[in-house]
Amino acid sequence: MRKILFGVVITLLVLFAFKYCGEKQEDKIVLKENTNLIKEQIKNVGKLVVTEGHFSEVFTYKNSQTYFGDLLEARKQAIVIVNADVTVSYDLSKIEYDIDEKNKILKITSIPEEEITINPDLEYYDIQSDFLNQFEAKDYNEIKEIVKSSLMKKIEASELKSNAKNRLTSELSKFYILTNSLGWTLKYYETPITSLENFKTVDFKL
Repeated sequence: MRKILFGVVITLLVLFAFKYCGEKQEDKIVLKENTNLIKEQIKNVGKLVVTEGHFSEVFTYKNSQTYFGDLLEARKQAIVIVNADVTVSYDLSKIEYDIDEKNKILKITSIPEEEITINPDLEYYDIQSDFLNQFEAKDYNEIKEIVKSSLMKKIEASELKSNAKNRLTSELSKFYILTNSLGWTLKYYETPITSLENFKTVDFKL
């Protein structure tokens, strides 16, 4: 009788051990699948997010040179009409992150800086120059630099950058939706993201 009871106990212990190990293995498989899913989502979101804008401006370029002290002045000037297409983009394939499988945490550690591209189309009108102060290649290069500098100030004062930041936040919020649905925690550096509303208030330092 004792041998029978002993055999039953051993059998139950073996079955329990197999069941326990099987559940642990299943947990690992699910965890691995979730990790791969998160990595795949990061890969899918890792694209170029672009916000476009258009700016127009009219410049009057003037340059003068003096000779023989201030006895003779040679001038040149031109009216420049500028139409520029501007893009503000984020290359999200450059996002850096850490995955803590044990604690089910996805931590975003670095977000790429914005990239501003300016494609100006310049048209010159009413070009005037004196014999001693002709238009040269350096003048056109100087005009381009002045135009770009002016456009950068306009971009900073416009809503283009803030609109681009909103699009970036919208793309990044997909990470929260995914991690939350899988029972994971999303962090930006050491700050946990607890809701979509909370996500929108995070100061993403680029």
